Amino acid sequence: MSKTRRHLGEILYKKGYVSKENLINAIKKGKSANKRLGEVLVEMGLANEDQVYECLAHQFGLEFVDLDKVEIPQNASKLIPEELIKKHRILPLGHDNGELKVIIKDPMDLDLLDLLRFRLNTELRCCLASPAKIETHISQKMDQVRSSIDATAAELYAAGHSIEAEVRKAQATDSEEDEGPIVRLANLIIDEAVRMRASDIHVEPMADRVRVRYRIDGVCVERDNIPKNMQAPLLARLKILSGMDIGERRLPQDGRIKREIDKQDIDFRVSALPGYHGESTVLRILRPESVNIGIRAIGFEQEDYNRFVKIIKRPNGIFLVTGPTGSGKTTTLYSALQELNRPDKKIITAEDPVEYNIMGINQCQVRTEIGLTFESILRSMLRQAPNIILIGEIRDGIVADIAIQAALTGHLVFSTLHTNDAPSAITRLIDMGVKPFLAASSIQAIMAQRLIRTICQNCKTVDDAPDPHFLRLLRITPAEMEKHPIYKGAGCSRCQGTGFKGRIAIFEMLEMNNQLRDLAFARAPASELRKTARATGMKSLLEDGRIKVFKGITTPGEVSRVAQAEGLVVDD
Repeated sequence: MSKTRRHLGEILYKKGYVSKENLINAIKKGKSANKRLGEVLVEMGLANEDQVYECLAHQFGLEFVDLDKVEIPQNASKLIPEELIKKHRILPLGHDNGELKVIIKDPMDLDLLDLLRFRLNTELRCCLASPAKIETHISQKMDQVRSSIDATAAELYAAGHSIEAEVRKAQATDSEEDEGPIVRLANLIIDEAVRMRASDIHVEPMADRVRVRYRIDGVCVERDNIPKNMQAPLLARLKILSGMDIGERRLPQDGRIKREIDKQDIDFRVSALPGYHGESTVLRILRPESVNIGIRAIGFEQEDYNRFVKIIKRPNGIFLVTGPTGSGKTTTLYSALQELNRPDKKIITAEDPVEYNIMGINQCQVRTEIGLTFESILRSMLRQAPNIILIGEIRDGIVADIAIQAALTGHLVFSTLHTNDAPSAITRLIDMGVKPFLAASSIQAIMAQRLIRTICQNCKTVDDAPDPHFLRLLRITPAEMEKHPIYKGAGCSRCQGTGFKGRIAIFEMLEMNNQLRDLAFARAPASELRKTARATGMKSLLEDGRIKVFKGITTPGEVSRVAQAEGLVVDD
């Protein structure tokens, strides 16, 4: 009779990794949430992934592998094809007694094991490892593959292959089954950036190399340096993918790429800008889920959330969101539109460009080359009898005047401005030529925002010695620190050692009232508007950041980096 397999919880308890009380709580939570016990234990911080998977390996009679202490073979792609490694998130360890040792993350995935035996035509010996460490090693392997691609391409050119011939070959490639080195390199850069949660890919020609950087959580990270002789074919390949003219290298160009990565359709907005050493190319990664996170998840404190929802549900007026490029303005406005997107409301947008397609909303893209400007779209838009209008950005006085007239004639108007704080938006509109009494009467609220990085939950720990400089900037006192411990990220494989994973917004919400309308009508300076707004309940960006520091969401240094750089200090 076969031996009964021990329960995972029993093994964890016997090894001393989790207490009986915590185990019972985790089992109850797992049953109510329909989750596996190991997943719940890691989420609750009662055990780490290595401990869970060590016990899981013991349960199934498999070998556990700590990838921090094991070297993956350099010829990994020869043992298992790269496509299988990337698709199924597995790693080879080499041959042993005629069997291929393979690291997997789910011993119950019998279909995968059958597939691997069929594709590899060999017997397998499975080992278990932490999924997070598998992901890290696959990323490292990609870097090694990229280096080998570089070497292969360099050999091609050394053998006399012309750049033009390679470009023609890349352009003629319809299938990815027989890819050349340039095609593989372009695909590798794009796929890796998406999997690392990057928001942008920067391909930057320099004097002796081509630098590739990813912007992750708002910070640029250098990932690779590509040989200079691969610059022209790589840029040509990116142009082909995005529908640009590969022969035009003197003028800026824009394009788009649509690509399926890990069973998800991802859009890329591509920009090519001629520079001294060649065309700098940037791919903005547009993820569909970015605009579906919901208003709750953006980062509002309860008081600001209640005010925000109340304001966006008003029948008319202007709601402005301000901040620099990359501060999350578009995500906030789209989240507001999603909240208001109902069958009884007609919503029209004018954008340059349309970044995300939203079902049920009429979206119009600016095309200045044929005369389809913000101004012409807005004039036509008003004849479509909309309830709600979104203007991508108020760039000049003409667009501002049309927006204000729309607000005064019964429409709810959303738009953005590039100003450092909320009160400055009023003076900016007046400087554009908007009459003060129109600005004062049409604006309902202005919200400034920034994005700050959040502490990685996997390596979150108490910061026993926070930088006193940042504490002074946020005016955090020793008494407050005793009441609210300061946290930081120690750095781990999940956050690539940065201590941060993901971002959240901090806000400065200015809601117009009679005092502020009087000041706007009298052309008061931004400093006076700010002082009055603060006196009537507006929290500054730094104050909102302080709250998130005390909640353990982020660090004082991160809030200071984002808000203090703009000179936004807490007023007395």
